[in-house]
Amino acid sequence: MRQKIVAGNWKMHKNAEETEDLLNDLIDKLPNDVEAHIIVAPTFVNLASAVDHLEFTNIGVAAQNMHQAESGAFTGEISADMLKSIGVGIVILGHSERRAYFHETDALLAEKVNTALKHELQVIFCFGEELKDRQSGNHFNIVENQLKDGLFHLEAKDWESIVLAYEPVWAIGTGETASPEQAQEMHKFIRETITSKYNATLAEDVSILYGGSVKPDNAKEIFSKPDVDGGLIGGAALKATDFAAIVAAI
Repeated sequence: MRQKIVAGNWKMHKNAEETEDLLNDLIDKLPNDVEAHIIVAPTFVNLASAVDHLEFTNIGVAAQNMHQAESGAFTGEISADMLKSIGVGIVILGHSERRAYFHETDALLAEKVNTALKHELQVIFCFGEELKDRQSGNHFNIVENQLKDGLFHLEAKDWESIVLAYEPVWAIGTGETASPEQAQEMHKFIRETITSKYNATLAEDVSILYGGSVKPDNAKEIFSKPDVDGGLIGGAALKATDFAAIVAAI
């Protein structure tokens, strides 16, 4: 079911003590009356403590990645079953940094999605075009292919566990800026693409988050767009005051 979501991706930041401090700050500063699902994604080593710390709050905990295999000789990897065993029910897959630095393909991500759904994990599936794609006018084709190759093998019922996160990679740390209108344009296109494969009802039920450098000063305008259902927040998620302001903007 479509809902407002603000998810904070902490990436490779915050040790155990810093994680506890930030969680305490979030509990203190986050608005209590917001009608949105709030999610934080600490590092793997701090997931279990985050789940315990947030047990009696309205803040969910997500993993930043997982392996597609059930188990095996995959040194340094984490399985879906391991995440479930510590109370994690959400996983981010396909983040632009995973695609760029670890060469994750849509075919691999399709396997990860299948494994996550098998273990009843909610998936935040990330995708988006790079600067060269935007400059060449190929951005719609790139996004369409990422959706088709990563998710369009799923049955309609599987989409109940899918949240989309559009990342305009060209507008993250490049000096380029994506306008709220460009975000709305792409999110609208994403719904139309899903409609063409499945149906309009399914497309309207999917939450689509924006992951293009959302900050306290632009969150309200971005979130006001009809096809933007929230944000996948990076740097601003590491400061409780900034993240709370973004949550309030939803």
